[in-house]
Amino acid sequence: MKRVVQMVLPLLIVFFIIQILIQYNSSVSAAAYKLGSKGDMVSKIETKLKSLGYFKGTPDNYFGSDTKEAVIKFQKARGLKVDGVVGSATLNALGISTSNNTASRGNKIQRSDVSLLGRIINGEGRGEPYIGQVAIGAVIVNRTRDPRFPKTIAGVIYQPGAFTAIADGQINAKLEPMPQKAANDALNGWDPSGGAIYYYNPAKTTNKWIWSRPIIKKIGKHVFCK
Repeated sequence: MKRVVQMVLPLLIVFFIIQILIQYNSSVSAAAYKLGSKGDMVSKIETKLKSLGYFKGTPDNYFGSDTKEAVIKFQKARGLKVDGVVGSATLNALGISTSNNTASRGNKIQRSDVSLLGRIINGEGRGEPYIGQVAIGAVIVNRTRDPRFPKTIAGVIYQPGAFTAIADGQINAKLEPMPQKAANDALNGWDPSGGAIYYYNPAKTTNKWIWSRPIIKKIGKHVFCK
């Protein structure tokens, strides 16, 4: 009997551990955003819906009736369960990642990447609206996916001649909280730039080549382009 208990007990322990993990994963996947929800993720959802033409308002971090209406339209168009609630399936369809540990390329994000991205956003986009700062970070993340650019955040940022903040030392300016937060949002998959790989300030740029790039959108003082 004692031998049977010794054989069965480890199996029972493994079984209970698996059950706990299953319950944990279920609770994570069950996280959803709905009428009354607030926070940065709601703003990401609204911004993405707006870029797709479903949301007509201004992203404001609050999941109101206009947000729900936009979600329902998106869910109907994509063949998703139509309930006006943004769960994991709708987030995936929107292309919004909830992971804090990986970039969309599957590369492990290091703490130094977040800090460096925050500093270049701080140097390039201080005084710009928050969504514009996230867009600057997104451009850098987008470049790591483009074969014409280095594959790492540091490689893109320090590519010779790529950013004014490197040349004039603004990357070393006092880091404000907002650019650091914007870096996290960009690394987590929020791309207000619409997939841009370049941006510039029309009031300060005389480069004829950059003026020739197809414009995607304008945020604050910056133009974002392909």
